[in-house]
Amino acid sequence: MTVYKWRGKLLACGGDAKTVKGQKLDTEKTYVTAIMYLAPHKLSGANVCPMAEQAGCVEGCLNSAGMGRFSNVQKARIAKTAWFNLDPIGFVDALKRDIDRFASWAIRKDLTPTIRLNGTSDIRWERYGVPQAFPELTFYDYTKLHNRKGMPDNYSLTWSYSEASKPYSARLGDVIKSGMNAAAVFRNKLPASFKGVPVVDGDKHDLRFLDEKGVIVGLKAKGKAVTDQSGFVIDATEKELSTC
Repeated sequence: MTVYKWRGKLLACGGDAKTVKGQKLDTEKTYVTAIMYLAPHKLSGANVCPMAEQAGCVEGCLNSAGMGRFSNVQKARIAKTAWFNLDPIGFVDALKRDIDRFASWAIRKDLTPTIRLNGTSDIRWERYGVPQAFPELTFYDYTKLHNRKGMPDNYSLTWSYSEASKPYSARLGDVIKSGMNAAAVFRNKLPASFKGVPVVDGDKHDLRFLDEKGVIVGLKAKGKAVTDQSGFVIDATEKELSTC
């Protein structure tokens, strides 16, 4: 079997409007994030977002936002994901080399490297030993998988909320009680609280591991998500908005 290998970098740095905000935060460290974008859901022929349909985020996926609107970018994401699906061992080896190169570059620049592997996917990278291979680095991701157990200490997860189905949205309380924050996408303004949980502005930066615990990270809809009606994008009630 012929395995196609993506010949470019697997990680991107500096081209994402959200992650670059971390370099401008008024914090003791100057963070720089490398992010990996794959082809979400089943675009590559295999599903890398196992909860996408239940969460209703297929149509509203951020895959179409920013640089994702260009066909060459979409082709590159599909090529990378196809490689992962056909040759996960080779892909992970290349990914680790990219992470090592990125971290070395960041440290030389006196920056603190952070890694986000699921820019547009929801893969359990802890099962492939990726964050475990770099215990000195901070990894973080959004996920729709609420039951990821045995997570390494250097991998921070934020659960992505959706009202597309009751079984999915009903997990919110348990997620917050477990110590994991939740992220919710709102159509227009962010409410001060949602479902009795305080909401913080998640668009100020992307470094979710810096968020206080017990909150919902509010994000404003972008790309195709602006018109999404699946339940993935939430219309806050007048009462919730009036408390801002």
